[in-house]
Amino acid sequence: MSDTEAPPMMSFSDAVVACVRKYAEFTGRATRPEFWWFLLFTVVVGSALGALNFSTPGGVFAIGTTLASVWSIITLVPSLAVAVRRLRDAGRSWAELFWILLPIAGIIVLIIRWCEPSKPGSSEPA
Repeated sequence: MSDTEAPPMMSFSDAVVACVRKYAEFTGRATRPEFWWFLLFTVVVGSALGALNFSTPGGVFAIGTTLASVWSIITLVPSLAVAVRRLRDAGRSWAELFWILLPIAGIIVLIIRWCEPSKPGSSEPA
């Protein structure tokens, strides 16, 4: 594949499998589809688990909230890894992930960075 040729599109299942296989790999690159499909997967599963709370006359069983919390902990490292690889693919430094610490504006900056097209060349920014 040449530098001007676009990478092949990645399907939902391919992206999830790739991210699970590279769950703790912070080196390399992740294309936009790989990142966004995996993010969608984690959000949908977390939301579905969170909806499993049950109301009874005796109170609410918060099993869904517990399961969603466990899911968040399980997917923390893979989510950070794919976010770092996506920043690297866009020609950015992994340190830009610290934008997340800035309320509201930080996530906006990160979303913009994650949406940038892939930059040809090495996996390390210049």
